[in-house]
Amino acid sequence: DSYTSPAGRRSTHPLDVDGVDLRGRRRDSPSRREAERVTPLDVALAVARALETAGVDYFLGGSMASSFQGHPRLTNDLDFVVDLRAQDIEALKTALGPDFDVDEIALLEAVHRKASWNIFHLPTVTRIDLFVAKSGDYDTEEFQRRQTYEVLPGQRLFLKSAEDSVLRKLLWFQAGAESNSQQLRDVVEILRVQGAKLDEAYLAKWSSQLNISQLLLRAKASI
Repeated sequence: DSYTSPAGRRSTHPLDVDGVDLRGRRRDSPSRREAERVTPLDVALAVARALETAGVDYFLGGSMASSFQGHPRLTNDLDFVVDLRAQDIEALKTALGPDFDVDEIALLEAVHRKASWNIFHLPTVTRIDLFVAKSGDYDTEEFQRRQTYEVLPGQRLFLKSAEDSVLRKLLWFQAGAESNSQQLRDVVEILRVQGAKLDEAYLAKWSSQLNISQLLLRAKASI
């Protein structure tokens, strides 16, 4: 799914267009400086708190989750898997507040299709992908195995388990015709950092059922 970010509001400054003056200089307003201090992790925590307030179970996945489980790397990718129902959407939009752009109609359609849609954090123009939880056997077990993780002192949110980060990234790597080498590098780093803490029986079971056993062996050989 794709989405075009909302158009910027017109500035009242006579020499300013969307925060950049006509001489090419960016005006350093207090609101702009404040937005620049907001990190993707801050946005992720704000989304997590809103989901919790709305009573929506979730976990954070993707590259941000794997950065906590393997080798940290800069990423603006915010991928949440959410157990979202139609009746939760209004409460979620309210909990997110005015800093977030939420297309309720598109999100409702995603819920009905068990698909994905995105919302935007407007001050930083950060896109957050919301993947509606599916009901397959692996999807269900993956969701049940989510874990709380302290991402900042006193700040926790749910992440997918390290094993499921490995499996999902291998699935994405496979689905992309094995062209996205970053996915495989992320897997290798999770395997290296987590080491003996990983549930090898779980990895063996699901890599076999998901037909990615050879990719898992390939990743392990690269450690």
